[in-house]
Amino acid sequence: MTNKIKLRENYPTLVIHSTDNSFGFGHRKNNNFESDELFIKKFDNDLCNNLIDDLNKFISKENLQKINKLSVSVGPANFNASRLIVVLARTISQQINCPIDSFSSFEIMAKRIASKNNISTNKKSFWIYKKLKRKGFIAGKYEICHEEKNSSDLVIRETVLPKFVKEIESKELSFEASYDDKEDLKELLDLSNKNLFGSNVDSWRKVLPLYPISPIN
Repeated sequence: MTNKIKLRENYPTLVIHSTDNSFGFGHRKNNNFESDELFIKKFDNDLCNNLIDDLNKFISKENLQKINKLSVSVGPANFNASRLIVVLARTISQQINCPIDSFSSFEIMAKRIASKNNISTNKKSFWIYKKLKRKGFIAGKYEICHEEKNSSDLVIRETVLPKFVKEIESKELSFEASYDDKEDLKELLDLSNKNLFGSNVDSWRKVLPLYPISPIN
């Protein structure tokens, strides 16, 4: 049985995101952009312990208990960081009975990449890829669902979850993955709030780190 969430007044959202060499937290109250608070930090030698310490510095235990929604990026990014932030997010979700959802790192950056490259045609699709150190790529496919005059209002759907591919088809539109800590945290906050009413309290079970290849690649 699915337990739908019951929103609390002035619902706040917490998001956790990581890239290849950094992680960050974002907090927004009642979907008010002006209330955004962000924390960004490069990886250190003890990410596991410092991740929790930095979260405690970013948000108090009292305010954490008030969170109505939690969202986390699941990769592809640094494998260990993706695994750690997913474990942290799932643990918080269980402890405070808070709904959680997840987004791939490529989906989070897709609108920014589309806007930067002036892709605004409805139903037009493109790939985002990340070249591996050895052979092959990790690539995901994205489609513009709505064309808006303002690029910030673009709606983009992930049609192919990032996966391993040997080659990128030259005939298809493609762009290299580009992380941006600040902008991606803001976009994750946007995605989280748009998906708020579709969440349920046991959704943590479906949130897993995404990494299409072995961590040693």
